[in-house]
Amino acid sequence: MRTIISGATIVNEERQFMGSVVIENERIVDVLEGVKLQADNENLFIDAQGLYLFPGVIDDHVHFREPGYEYKADIESESRTAAAGGVTSYMEMPNTNPPTTTLELLDEKFELARQKSRVNYSFYFGATNTNVDALRQLDPHRVPGVKVFMGSSTGNLLVDSDSSLRQIFEKSPLRIVAHCEDNNVIARNIKAFKKRYKGQNDFPVRYHSRIRSVEACYEASSKAVALAKATGARLHVAHVSSAHELSLFESKPLEEKQITCEVCIAHLMFTTEDYDWLGTRIKCNPSVKTPEDQAALYEALNDGKIDVVATDHAPHLLNEKVGGALKAISGMPLIQFSLVSMLELADKGILPLEHIPQLMSHNPARLFKIRDRGFIRKGYYADLVLVDPNANWQVGEGRYYTKCGWTPMDERNFKWKVVRTLVNGVTAYSDGIVIDGIRGMELVYD
Repeated sequence: MRTIISGATIVNEERQFMGSVVIENERIVDVLEGVKLQADNENLFIDAQGLYLFPGVIDDHVHFREPGYEYKADIESESRTAAAGGVTSYMEMPNTNPPTTTLELLDEKFELARQKSRVNYSFYFGATNTNVDALRQLDPHRVPGVKVFMGSSTGNLLVDSDSSLRQIFEKSPLRIVAHCEDNNVIARNIKAFKKRYKGQNDFPVRYHSRIRSVEACYEASSKAVALAKATGARLHVAHVSSAHELSLFESKPLEEKQITCEVCIAHLMFTTEDYDWLGTRIKCNPSVKTPEDQAALYEALNDGKIDVVATDHAPHLLNEKVGGALKAISGMPLIQFSLVSMLELADKGILPLEHIPQLMSHNPARLFKIRDRGFIRKGYYADLVLVDPNANWQVGEGRYYTKCGWTPMDERNFKWKVVRTLVNGVTAYSDGIVIDGIRGMELVYD
């Protein structure tokens, strides 16, 4: 039996057109432009008239917390949340407990996902000061990259030895994905605040962006870029958050780049002005920055400097978000709302609607050379998402799925809504229900 998606507005490869998609045995067997197929008794028919069809989102930056932090999130719960947001594939970070810093622990994660993940999956290997020799043993067809924390965040994976850092850049056979914040700058900023506030051990969260400052981001990002240029390493800078950092990157086609960068939904949707009403719910590392920085990120979505939009989905319990700039834990759950947030930006004229699949599906697939995913093309896996452009709904309790039980998007109104997500040709989410029994596949890299 085939699955037929008929009469959708298809958004793919910088174009919009009305058409139908035919699916068989997990893959797309036809894309029919200008054709609206009719229902029959032999096939599963999805009437998509009035809906938009996008390639499934590939999120190259998530934290699903398993193993070690299952009390707030796990692979099953957050992959369910991904499906509800139109995310059909994810690449998960290594700062779990224990951290994914050995081949054995990496294999264990893949096995957990094989049993539990509702969407397609893959996992980064975590670099440390002492595991450089393990990098050459990584399977490039299975592992998307090596994560390097050039700044402490959640977990204990900080690479703070210059010699180890250089060895990682020289020896890694895979793309290096770097979290770039300079700890010396951060420590200096904390010291200055404590002196100014007479030894206080915490400060209002609005100061988080002055502690984890633009300077802290730029110092580490510029160091990573310089190392990549010196060693020839392939570098992907995660969650760029400031105008100053954007000066490090080039506006040219992805295929011509050795050094690329990602922006995350938090930095596109929130600024320092939102601390007053959202408080620590939008505290993340790197911090959200000023409206001027956000405007620069918007411009870079269009000029080719930013290559990928991701989420840095990072669930924590609300009682872990208590405190201020120092004590409240950093991170927020956003994966369910990444696609609709970008569509909201398109409605505001910040970027063309046609460019959203480029940033969220095509480019992640191209950058990491993911086999047969990221596009609505004949022969590719049928990872697809149908979105209603006129749903006009409000986020509220019972409408989000993350295990931690909250989102900074709570009470936000969206015009667009994900109504169906297909993973490998099978419906994984439909009209508010995550379908039980669906399992994703391990991503494969060419």
